[in-house]
Amino acid sequence: MSGSPIDKTIVDQKIKELRIPEVGKASIREIVALVNLVEEETGEKYIRMEMGVPGLPPAKVGTEAEIDALKRGVGSIYPMVDGIKPLKEEAAKFVRNFMNIDVHPKGCIPTVGSMQGTYVAFLAANNIDEKKDTALFIDPGFPVQKQQMLVLGQKYATFDVFSYRGEKLRIKLEEFLSKGNIHSIIYSNPNNPSWICFTEDELKIIGELANKYDVIVMEDLAYFGMDFRRDLSEPGKPPFQPTVAKYTNNFILFISSSKIFSYAGQRIGVMVIPESLFDRDYPVLQKRFHSTTFGSTITLRLLYSISSGTSHSAQWALTAMLKAVNEGSFNFVDDVKEYGEKAKVMKRLFLENGFDIVYKEDIDQPIADGFYFTISYPGMTGNELVANLIYFGISAIALDNTGSLEEGIRACVSFVKRDQFEELEKRLKAFNQNFSEK
Repeated sequence: MSGSPIDKTIVDQKIKELRIPEVGKASIREIVALVNLVEEETGEKYIRMEMGVPGLPPAKVGTEAEIDALKRGVGSIYPMVDGIKPLKEEAAKFVRNFMNIDVHPKGCIPTVGSMQGTYVAFLAANNIDEKKDTALFIDPGFPVQKQQMLVLGQKYATFDVFSYRGEKLRIKLEEFLSKGNIHSIIYSNPNNPSWICFTEDELKIIGELANKYDVIVMEDLAYFGMDFRRDLSEPGKPPFQPTVAKYTNNFILFISSSKIFSYAGQRIGVMVIPESLFDRDYPVLQKRFHSTTFGSTITLRLLYSISSGTSHSAQWALTAMLKAVNEGSFNFVDDVKEYGEKAKVMKRLFLENGFDIVYKEDIDQPIADGFYFTISYPGMTGNELVANLIYFGISAIALDNTGSLEEGIRACVSFVKRDQFEELEKRLKAFNQNFSEK
């Protein structure tokens, strides 16, 4: 490992301490723990690409609103489980302004981050029909959602969308949905980790099939508006954030504050359920949870049981942030464009040093520069690449952790500082010199 700034012996020692059987197959949190220990022991800082954490300061308008709310004493008061009224109203306006979709405020429900939203949605969807016991993930996707399935003890199926873009997506989805056991379809858009973005035609396909087979589409919008190839920042003006909600009323949207407002630490997001689904009666759901409608099951049974609501002060923070973007006084897209600019530089550094981009294109155009990108190295599996990069002070996760069938790794740009670019280039050169002739 010539040219590496990291002592291999120390890395191996920490791997042994953490009892990680195979580093290349380690989870995100295992990689985080390993890198933390190596950094502490060696004093050398890693180029950290393993975890999707915001790398920007939190939105000031949110911070100030939350401080003000705490000073008003909301910290001593339980909020309504389905959310404070101002937040619900601003969330509905946000969906209208930036997605061109009308939803009723009652279906806009704050959750402890989108992860709590998906957890309760998975739990509810799995109990709407006794014949439907399986969720379908359009992969690659966020690995922890599969972990939620594991914790819930639920069945799921997956397929890698890499080879099924455009009209091929319809054929592949029909293959699963025609069996009659699928209750929901889950995907992220823009996609974590590939950064592909579904086209209107593809979203229409998903929506049409959701109607045909009566399944719920769960659209994870953690990176809302971050397809920087188009300016999605002006409220009420096209272009709008693409969404399946244009083509079906069987949807749940998950809008997180973590990335678009860099408000990850306060764990606040909104799940959006259309009125027709919110008010729908499911006899099996009623039998299981003794509730009346889908919406009341989500709020008065599941969210109430799990956390009895979402942080009161954080709700006021999100209210203020949504209000500011709705009124046009805060351009959240401008704030996060830094991720796309960093991705452009980082991609170039990898490409110049023997690497390649895995998910290169969005059907007929190059993949956008954004929060994530995917890379491979000749002759190495994704797991091998993760393991080898660890010795050169670069951390990431393998694509197979995300449900991808392609060999490579996911690179997150957010935690990499611009003043680390020179060191990243140096380490990539050393890596390539070590492996290019092997």
